[in-house]
Amino acid sequence: MITAAIDQYGYLGVVFLIALENVFPPIPSEVVLVFAGYSTLHTNLGIFGATFAATFGAYIGALILYVVGRFLNVDQLKRFASSKVGKIIRLKEADIDKTASFFNKHGGWTILFGRCVPVIRSLISIPAGMTKYPLGKFSLLTIGGTLLWNFILINLGHYAGKAWRQMLVMIDEWLYVLLAFTVIIVVVIWLVRKVKKKA
Repeated sequence: MITAAIDQYGYLGVVFLIALENVFPPIPSEVVLVFAGYSTLHTNLGIFGATFAATFGAYIGALILYVVGRFLNVDQLKRFASSKVGKIIRLKEADIDKTASFFNKHGGWTILFGRCVPVIRSLISIPAGMTKYPLGKFSLLTIGGTLLWNFILINLGHYAGKAWRQMLVMIDEWLYVLLAFTVIIVVVIWLVRKVKKKA
């Protein structure tokens, strides 16, 4: 389904699948992004176009959950998780607790870095909405985090070529290394900007 949607609908397929992945965490964004990268070798998709399409889709999904969060509290969300619909989309109370705790401890930075962490990546928008985190900052951090993550994975799929499936296995094994690499890049960019402002 994922590969067929990208092959048939191109950028629109990428937007739709990534938006869906943000709302329904069980859909693996890694598969979508790595395959989109591979697709740049034999379709009209380009690396930058696919990256922006994926980032737009991620923002749409994140915005939906942010709005949902504005109307919910943790107890209501847990009740939903234990309902039939919650079980169908595999929403777990433990994931809700972990995400809320992570957000409360690290605040805005969680929105940025959380976009690179499975499960938290999708659910982090809900506590942001619950705490009425400023929409402008939320949007900026969401777009920044997803843009970087999408660009990395799409490039991995592009350069892996026909070995894109094997690349997915490697991503699972090296996910936290990739996360550390992403964090380092973001911190370096932040430090450079801070130095430029002082200069």
